[in-house]
Amino acid sequence: MTWRSPLALVRDALHSQKARERELRSLQSNLPYEGMEKAKKPNRFFPSNVIKTTKYSLLLFLPMNLYEQFHRMANLYFVGLAILNFIPVVNAFQPEVGLIPICIIMSLTALKDAWEDFRRYQSDRKVNNMPCFIYSRREKQYVERHWKDVRVGDFVKVVCNEIVPADLLLLYSSDPNGVCHLETASLDGETNLKQRTVVSGLCTSQHPEFEPENFNAVVVCERPNNNLNHFKCFLEKPDKDKVGASIDSLLLRGCTVRNTNHAVGFVVYAGHETKSMLNNNGSRCKRSKLERKLNVDVFFCLILLFTMCLIGAIGHYLWLESLPGVPPFLVPESNGHLDDPSLMSFYMFFTMIILLQILIPISLYVSIELVKVGQIFFINNDIDLYDEETDSRIQCRALNITEDLGQIEFIFSDKTGTLTENKMVFRRCSIMGTEYPHKENAIRLAVLNEPEAEEEVIFNQHQQLPRTRWSLEDEGVSPADTHWHDNRRKSMVASNGQSDVAFSSPLETDVIPDQKLLQQISRAESRGGCRDSSRKIDPHLDFFLALAICNTVVVSMANAHRQRTCTSPSSSQTNNPLEAFSSLLKKAGALFQRKSKRNHSLSEDPVIDSTKTESSRDPHRLQTCSLHALSQNDILTAESEDLCYEAESPDEAALVYAARAYGFILLARTPNSVTVRLPSGEELVFEVLDTLTFDSNRKRMSVLVRHPVTKEYVLYTKGADYAIMELLGTPYAENISGIEKNIAAYTQHHLDCYAKEGLRTLCITKKVVSESTYQSWLGKRKRAQAAIECREELIMETAVQLETKLTLLGATGIEDRLQENVPDSIVALREAGIHVWVLTGDKPETAVNIGYACRLLEEEDLVINMSCQNKLTCTSILDCTLEEVRRYGEDPRNVGTTMNISLVIDGNTLAMAMSPDLQERFVDLVKRCRSVLCCRVTPLQKSRVVKLVREKLKVMTLAVGDGANDVNMIQAADIGIGISGQEGMQAVMASDFAISRFKHLKRLLLVHGHWCYTRLANMVIYFFYKNVAYVNLLFWYQFFCGFTATTMIDYWLMIFFNLFFTSTPPILFGIFDKDVSAEVLQGVPELYRTGQGKGEYNFLTFWISILDAFYQSLVCFFFPYLAYQDSDVDIFTFGMPLNTVALFTILLHLAIEIKSWTVVHWIIMVGSVALYFIVTLAYSAVCVTCNPPSNPYWILQSQMADPMFYLICTLSTVVALLPRYTFHVLKNSVAPSPLLQGRQLDRMEPSMRDRWIKEWRGFRGGVLVKRYELSDPPSPTRATPVDFFPESLTDADFMGDDNSLNVITDNHHRAVQYDDNLFRKL
Repeated sequence: MTWRSPLALVRDALHSQKARERELRSLQSNLPYEGMEKAKKPNRFFPSNVIKTTKYSLLLFLPMNLYEQFHRMANLYFVGLAILNFIPVVNAFQPEVGLIPICIIMSLTALKDAWEDFRRYQSDRKVNNMPCFIYSRREKQYVERHWKDVRVGDFVKVVCNEIVPADLLLLYSSDPNGVCHLETASLDGETNLKQRTVVSGLCTSQHPEFEPENFNAVVVCERPNNNLNHFKCFLEKPDKDKVGASIDSLLLRGCTVRNTNHAVGFVVYAGHETKSMLNNNGSRCKRSKLERKLNVDVFFCLILLFTMCLIGAIGHYLWLESLPGVPPFLVPESNGHLDDPSLMSFYMFFTMIILLQILIPISLYVSIELVKVGQIFFINNDIDLYDEETDSRIQCRALNITEDLGQIEFIFSDKTGTLTENKMVFRRCSIMGTEYPHKENAIRLAVLNEPEAEEEVIFNQHQQLPRTRWSLEDEGVSPADTHWHDNRRKSMVASNGQSDVAFSSPLETDVIPDQKLLQQISRAESRGGCRDSSRKIDPHLDFFLALAICNTVVVSMANAHRQRTCTSPSSSQTNNPLEAFSSLLKKAGALFQRKSKRNHSLSEDPVIDSTKTESSRDPHRLQTCSLHALSQNDILTAESEDLCYEAESPDEAALVYAARAYGFILLARTPNSVTVRLPSGEELVFEVLDTLTFDSNRKRMSVLVRHPVTKEYVLYTKGADYAIMELLGTPYAENISGIEKNIAAYTQHHLDCYAKEGLRTLCITKKVVSESTYQSWLGKRKRAQAAIECREELIMETAVQLETKLTLLGATGIEDRLQENVPDSIVALREAGIHVWVLTGDKPETAVNIGYACRLLEEEDLVINMSCQNKLTCTSILDCTLEEVRRYGEDPRNVGTTMNISLVIDGNTLAMAMSPDLQERFVDLVKRCRSVLCCRVTPLQKSRVVKLVREKLKVMTLAVGDGANDVNMIQAADIGIGISGQEGMQAVMASDFAISRFKHLKRLLLVHGHWCYTRLANMVIYFFYKNVAYVNLLFWYQFFCGFTATTMIDYWLMIFFNLFFTSTPPILFGIFDKDVSAEVLQGVPELYRTGQGKGEYNFLTFWISILDAFYQSLVCFFFPYLAYQDSDVDIFTFGMPLNTVALFTILLHLAIEIKSWTVVHWIIMVGSVALYFIVTLAYSAVCVTCNPPSNPYWILQSQMADPMFYLICTLSTVVALLPRYTFHVLKNSVAPSPLLQGRQLDRMEPSMRDRWIKEWRGFRGGVLVKRYELSDPPSPTRATPVDFFPESLTDADFMGDDNSLNVITDNHHRAVQYDDNLFRKL
């Protein structure tokens, strides 16, 4: 290795820093420079692929760890006092002894940090030494190296089922279509495969194989960032031609290659600059509300300490001044000089600080951490928080905010996937203005929800049905029932299992077609369908072609192997300091072990679609309808059964399965083509010209294809109804014909009806693009894709330019069912005093229907519906509503009553209400509402709402969601809850706690939240009391020793008192104590209110405990003082009863506070007393001159032989605890608290207790409230026409008032509407 001067090293470091900070990077291939020294390599300024997540090194561990620990002010405080004790003029006792407590605490912390860092080191070494293949110019092939050897500019080959070692720009794939399938579960938790495409223009037909040595382009990319969904890059060829690349061509480190033999990529980011490492922020660290209050009280204790020390200093000065001469114990210096009394008093101030330092609880912070670890252990192992269907239990990702779970006042919840199952079920559709209700499919869904007893009746009724393929000529429902009744049991069982393919349960995949629509498709097929280029394609066929084509669904075979690898990248590792200890506790006492359903290689257990499994058991079972005889399509149908659809969203999967049910089967998808099989069995290959992906601004996605028969350029678009209808020119525009106008109006009415039933709606459109228009648009599109600056904006502009003047084909209604026990959970949370908000992007009609179904909105509520288009109207609505609410509260007839107000507001109105000049009025209104429903809101609005409520109302907030669009909201709240649903794990990764079902939130808050808060709050108060009570014994003695900082207790016994004798009982008190049982806490949710607001740990309870500590210390000091007054006992003989009385008083004080005694409590309490006597007796027996010149030898033995000792201990303890015990008795007798009443319920028999709670709930109205359910479509037995709206509908019938406030009263459901004219008059 060539020696380089330090100046050259510094110069290279500066150049490297500048290169890394540039907005754009120019990367070249490393192959021409292979073997050269590092200084000549063009990519030398960029970091290697070695990762290092450790915080320390072996040589620098001690100084770095001490530096980190000294960031905690408590450690600085105690170390400073220990150093102060080494100064002779202010020391209070032996200097070495004063270091013992802080050294023990810091040593334990250092050992914990060292163990954690060693585990990180082992993980880093394992990852850095993982094998990979790098191309070598010398050997002319890919050679095996380690991940740590990868450099920016290398060519890396990744084979199937291997993990990508760095961020690679995909240059070649073994797939003939240039596609590489990628699984990103390690990054975002999504199990569905993603497609990555090769950068275009690199491999030609003459040279299909990629040769790294022939690569001579310069890769220009953006600076590394943590955005997993965006990547800006272009390749500049030697001829200056630029080829754009995006995230669709980037293989991210940590992802796994699937279903692709091998792929080759160019390393653009390595090591800590990869996107996965930039997203690895470690464990979340938050400060709880209790800890913030604790720091304030520590400050009060510091003021109290300084006050006591100041009293001691002044007292010492007055005592010295009162002496007639120089006392013999004041020894002058060698020169005869004696300090002035004022100077000696100044020194005494610091000596008193050293003596009384334990007034600040040194072990409190460590005890809190231990208590929280124990609480998390019990939360993780709660069997009631385990979900058997998903085989998952709660995850506690933030270890230091468990007590905040018991103080929540506002909950902000997403709807889709959080309150609902996120299993999208195709229910209805409207095509060309005609509605198809799919009654048979509705019956199937209704039966799937019926109990097992009813299943037997249904199955027995259909046993006589023939198992044959049904066709369009079959008008009855019975043959269709055969399609799914015979396999319903297997479907329900399969739906509960976890497959590797998302959104593939039988509930979602099985769709029974509508008979009328089947006949319509049959007639369209008979007229030529999609095969006749001379005729216009029937819109019904176009509708289902759009469903099959307009998506990003990845198609694979069901027998495709997904072999799992057991090695995971370190980016998923957490660096929580309590992780090791917590994991040890979990392993030691786990109640059950998770049994992974994926613990074997999928090479032995392939990914099998549930429909294929069922078909293999029943060869006659039908998956898709056929328009022709069975003999023509046997093989085709068998092939379609093997297809496996992997969708990024459940909506896409539901639409693809609906199209498959009508015979439009999506067979294959590549970046350049989509293959669809028609009902006739013919396969059409559509050339994909471009895909305009979905974004939150456009609210739609489009696919531009070339029709294989007509050769037309066709744009299929699907999206939200309000976004699509605007592109039609609205139903009332003048530029569309009367027929199309009626179709749009009828479709809009169907959409409104779907929304009122709680269905999710989408509009489907089509547009034929001319050749000239396409070529002009294509040039703009390519320039936008090759741009670096403002690329997203330019790409979106090109999409908007093409998505105009669309032709409406129809609309779909998809049902997303409520999760189990959601209504009960929301009612319980509201009764617990929690305001529940639901923030959703759905239409107001859909959201309101779901709101009533989940009991967010009740029948007796006053529902305020706010919707306006201008700020003036919004201001007037807020003013009028607030005036009505205030008037209700001021009415004498309403004294003692509360108006149940619920607010429904859309996103546009919400944006205006949150403007700076309206914020105060909006907050004033929502704090009076017990529930709020926000519709059509964006992810950014969700987080803004949470921040506004949290900051303006100063309340504890909780946000719960399941998708990536909920991450901002989750991170903005005090506590974030992620639900591990079907849309990946982004929400879970950003959350503090992760649950699998919304119903678990009820137990997490009402039970564990209440327990964690009350336990920790009482323990913190007890710690302050304990230290103040013990320190005051030393303080009172100063009045009798001239404030000379003399102690009447041996200092070793003082250290043992806090470290051993009284440390364990409060910790176990904080872990095991239960003031009320879980059954009562869930049955009487009102008990949760005790922790809200100021809670049990507040200013009053803190100072009451401090005053009680002062009183008890007075009793514990002066009873022995009076007993030994005028006697000749020595100082330690007087101090030993004081120490013993303090122990009994402090432990029995805790015994009064313990609500539930267990064997552990008895063992620890009795063990603490026994340990005190054993250690003290042994110390008194062996320590003759341990603490010279004092002599504690045989003190306790002599005391225990004196009856006076026992009398002092008994009387002092009883008198000290009598006021607290009397207070508890009177309080529980005269004005029992709700928690005491809850404990009285626990003493009842379980059956009597449950009956009492049920009767009490009924008296409160909890059982009498009517429950709402989503309305079902009309029954097939009813003679209900499909077109269920009047024939004479006009455009005006569909026009709602854009600026309205509908107040729905609880008596007559009367709607009062205020329009613009009214507000103009106002």
